[in-house]
Amino acid sequence: MKRKKVIINDRMQQGYYHLTEPAGRNFHPGFKPELTPAQMLELGVFGGKYMTDCKREFPKSWFRKAKLCPQRHDPNLNYFKVNASQPLKVWQDKGWIHPADPRGWFQWYCRYYLGRRMPEEDARQIKRWKAIKRHVMALKKNCPKERLDCRPRQRQALLHWAYDSRKI
Repeated sequence: MKRKKVIINDRMQQGYYHLTEPAGRNFHPGFKPELTPAQMLELGVFGGKYMTDCKREFPKSWFRKAKLCPQRHDPNLNYFKVNASQPLKVWQDKGWIHPADPRGWFQWYCRYYLGRRMPEEDARQIKRWKAIKRHVMALKKNCPKERLDCRPRQRQALLHWAYDSRKI
């Protein structure tokens, strides 16, 4: 694949990066997200506030059915209608934010999905993604199968990490 340059110009970041893999393909063997970024946005994640000022960076198709709210974080837009997010400041204070992706994990995932690769950062984020699996186990242990009203905050948090908690 020929390298493609992607321009970034939003409230948090300006610059560019290169895509080196085809979109949605050639993921690390241990990274198997259950939802694409477009599916996540359509289901309702991050109170609809995430990425409202950087839509030009990503495919228009991702936003056709996305539940977004440019004015504020609105938990009612989330699939489970609950707030399962921590403020960005918490993520920054814990050192979870990489300068290349100042919005956090989901921004990294969107760019990774498109074909950007940063081996060291990819390994770190995939390790974090794998660690979230403990919440899948907690749902399986504590909730009857597919009882979506059981632990909605935990289910919403899993959606934020591309785990399809509707099927647990």
